[in-house]
Amino acid sequence: MIKRTLKVNGVERVVIVEKDTALATVLRESLGLTSVKIGCGTGQCGSCSVIVGGKLKRSCSLKMTRIEDYTEVITLEGIGTPQHLHPIQIAWMAHGGAQCGFCTPGFIVSTYALILSNPSPSREDIRDWFQKHRNACRCTGYKQLVDATMDAAAVMRGDMKVDELLFKMPEDGRIWGSKYPRPTAVAKVTGTLDYGADLGLKMPEGTLKCALVQAEVSHANIISIDTSEAEKMEGVVKVVTHKDVKGKNLITGLITFPTNKGDGWDRPILAEKKIFQFGDAIAIVCADTEKHAKAAAEKVVVKLEQLPEYMSAPAAMADDAIEIHPGTPNIYFEQKVAKGEESAPIFDKADAVIEDSFYVSRQPHMPIEPDVGFAYLDDDGKLCIHSKSIGLHLHAAMIAPGMGVEVENLIMVQNFAGGTFGYKFSPTMEALVGVACLATGKPVFLNYTWFQQQTYTGKRSPFFTTVRLAADKGGKLLSMETDWICDHGPYSEFGDLLTLRGAQFIGAGYNIDSIRGEGRTVCTNHAWGSAFRGYGSTEVEFASEVLMDELAEKLNMDPFDLRYKNIYREGSTTPTGQTPDVLSLEKIFDTARPHYDAAKKRVAAKSTDAIKHGVGIALGVYGSGLDGPDSAESEIELNEDGTVTMYACWHDHGQGADMGVLGTAHEALRPLKLAPEEIKLVMNDTRTCPNGGPAGGSRSQVVVGNSIIAACRALLDSMRKADGSFRSYDDMRKENKALRYSGVWTAPCTECDANGQGNPFACYMYGLFIMEVAVELATGKTSVEKATFVADIGKINNKLVVDGQMYGGIAQGIGLALSEDYEDIKKHSTMVGAGFPYIKQIPDDMELIYIETPRPEGSHGASGTGELPLTCPHGAIINAIYNASGARITKLPALPEKILAALKAKA
Repeated sequence: MIKRTLKVNGVERVVIVEKDTALATVLRESLGLTSVKIGCGTGQCGSCSVIVGGKLKRSCSLKMTRIEDYTEVITLEGIGTPQHLHPIQIAWMAHGGAQCGFCTPGFIVSTYALILSNPSPSREDIRDWFQKHRNACRCTGYKQLVDATMDAAAVMRGDMKVDELLFKMPEDGRIWGSKYPRPTAVAKVTGTLDYGADLGLKMPEGTLKCALVQAEVSHANIISIDTSEAEKMEGVVKVVTHKDVKGKNLITGLITFPTNKGDGWDRPILAEKKIFQFGDAIAIVCADTEKHAKAAAEKVVVKLEQLPEYMSAPAAMADDAIEIHPGTPNIYFEQKVAKGEESAPIFDKADAVIEDSFYVSRQPHMPIEPDVGFAYLDDDGKLCIHSKSIGLHLHAAMIAPGMGVEVENLIMVQNFAGGTFGYKFSPTMEALVGVACLATGKPVFLNYTWFQQQTYTGKRSPFFTTVRLAADKGGKLLSMETDWICDHGPYSEFGDLLTLRGAQFIGAGYNIDSIRGEGRTVCTNHAWGSAFRGYGSTEVEFASEVLMDELAEKLNMDPFDLRYKNIYREGSTTPTGQTPDVLSLEKIFDTARPHYDAAKKRVAAKSTDAIKHGVGIALGVYGSGLDGPDSAESEIELNEDGTVTMYACWHDHGQGADMGVLGTAHEALRPLKLAPEEIKLVMNDTRTCPNGGPAGGSRSQVVVGNSIIAACRALLDSMRKADGSFRSYDDMRKENKALRYSGVWTAPCTECDANGQGNPFACYMYGLFIMEVAVELATGKTSVEKATFVADIGKINNKLVVDGQMYGGIAQGIGLALSEDYEDIKKHSTMVGAGFPYIKQIPDDMELIYIETPRPEGSHGASGTGELPLTCPHGAIINAIYNASGARITKLPALPEKILAALKAKA
């Protein structure tokens, strides 16, 4: 142990710690300064940034032995507080810089250090600084953070008044469509919002810390699990194995597709007979400290019989491959698409036919905050699980039978989440902490390392897609044939639904009267497939959008003109035979054309013999909702002081669910003339909130939003007097009127049939990506220099939130196109190894243009948002690479060596 006296935020503090303890841990656990976040734990994300001795440091990798007595340390708590916000914090709020907010404290401390050293930074100075100091953000796309830093520096120099950054309430009091800061903004920019790990520090005495014993192979039979030595280790209370699980010890995928050859009960909570993927949980060590738990986990001995590891769909589909789940074939679901006339005769007579095959990789979600959760038994004997779940009621149904708990005795709560981007559509640790709590009878806490985040949680399911298009000589699309394979990993949950997306979105945006195709879901031993932003469209629209460019080249047409000729117009139908909800694509293209023409001139002027510049486009389409009659419920209550409380399960990936609820409710309640702060939010707790459904498929603004409007209207109808005025709380009580009202909304839709035909979504989103790239011919290195996106998501609830979703989604598309992958388990287990895009990999020049076509079924005319920006920016980038250099990449990511190989093959 060592003793240190530190001057923290101007106050001397004495700490006594073990010498190898990280400064971040001391600040968080010894001094309670939880603005300091630990993300990667290896100095690669910057969320733990503090100023040490006048220099910016990443405190998670700075050991106390390197800290001298009386070293000055500044954390976010020493820069500004909720009562006295610093200009940097105000600027972050003004520009929507805090989305999930987990990386925000590190960025603000980093910005503070930058401006102290350089009071007048340029945009490139700021980008260089954040790159140098490894400040990583997965949500924002970085542009807003540069905007905020520029304005904060201007205020600190005296060139701008801080009042210029503060939100000005419109005269009509309306916040719908404005830049009203989200309700959690102050807490996020001051580091006072508690995420899961922060709450873990505030759990009651006696809470057990958990460590997992996990598989280090991808496929094996379990011969034995010996916990005897681990149970003797210091501080260990219990080592939980499958023998301690009272229920089925399985998580159900809730299979609803009748043609699925599995039953959905294929994911163990704790491995019993087999290992299906690297990282499978085998045992949970519950101890008094995390250090003791991890030490004991090393002592659990697991004997295995190695089995063949099928790490891709083609391997698992081979004739000699064994069944990964005995009794269920590795190809366990098939989905056809059949629209209009048979395709074969049309292809035989077509003037132009083009075909190609494509691969979209196993993209990792890479939130800065690793998965974290805890569980306890409340005073009513109910099991309470807190986590990053974005589907509380859904997850309760998936895990309760496996744990041996009745759903009514299970409470699910979402903690504030440091980003999920879809991986938490699947339950990850919820059942683990649940069974550990039940087995020990004590509160338990589990926080993954970033390595565990990468190796255990789900990833984007890779797709192998072949598309064939037929057109006449004028470019009119006549028919399309498709074949797609979804590599969904070892667990079937939602794999059939994801495969259906191929039928719904290959060729989306174009009127194609004849379509034939088939897709299949394949079980493999790589990371299980979980939802990822763009779910399905990202995987398959890449294929059809790149092929559209190939067809344009064959027809000697501009790719823009070919698309424009075939987009949805009056009389068009989607690949599922549905009439589009609105016909705004023509306006989107007309708006985009001058931007596209300007981009072509720019790239032509910039190209040299060494660096080639090019522009590419791609059309993105996505539906808002879960298929068919998707439904949600919300509730509202009138309070004694005249305020109201909204109860909603609008789950937050970090996208701004709080603002979604507030903006939607405030607009619906305008007759009451309530200020935004008079609408209280109670969210994402199954004890108090009705079932709003999961936050997936960009459904929340449409489905949950409409249920909020229904609840608000029910309250207004009850409060409204005959003369049009409204009853007060006292009036309602006197007249024995209810004070709490429910609102339910169900989408007027039908599910797709066996041929992929139906009306699956009430609202769609549409957008055209224009991406400009530079390709170094000597190295194959590609950089995106400008992104333009013309999007129609219906009416905009909140401009800051929507802009943030767009910038962030485009940034993830750039990562998918150029660098991100989770194929090599060892190589891709770190942020840098997995190709995480830092700020210099994302262009500062990103332009967003909105076409706000009101949606007939949207809430206040709004469609969804989050999925659209990651539908196909990667397709536009790949098209731009080809137009710049002649290198056609069909298998992502487009690493430099792939581009060099393509250039060599072309030469």
